[in-house]
Amino acid sequence: MAKIEIYTTSICPFCIRAKRLLDSENLSYEEIDVSASRALRQEMSQRAEGRTSVPQIFIDDIPIGGSDDLAKLHRLGKLDMLVGRT
Repeated sequence: MAKIEIYTTSICPFCIRAKRLLDSENLSYEEIDVSASRALRQEMSQRAEGRTSVPQIFIDDIPIGGSDDLAKLHRLGKLDMLVGRT
């Protein structure tokens, strides 16, 4: 199974939405809360090709984007492929 990482903040509704989608698909993920850490936020931005908004989602170290991007992958049936289900 693929390694999924999601950078979040505690008050972000888009983060909650992305985690709910992952949970609904029974996908395990590592949540990295950047709320109180400038260093973690900078790490996220570097990994996300300069993006600074949360959530930022990575599957096997590949930047996927945010909540809308994850939902689109799911809607198009591509999420299963990325996480190694097909």
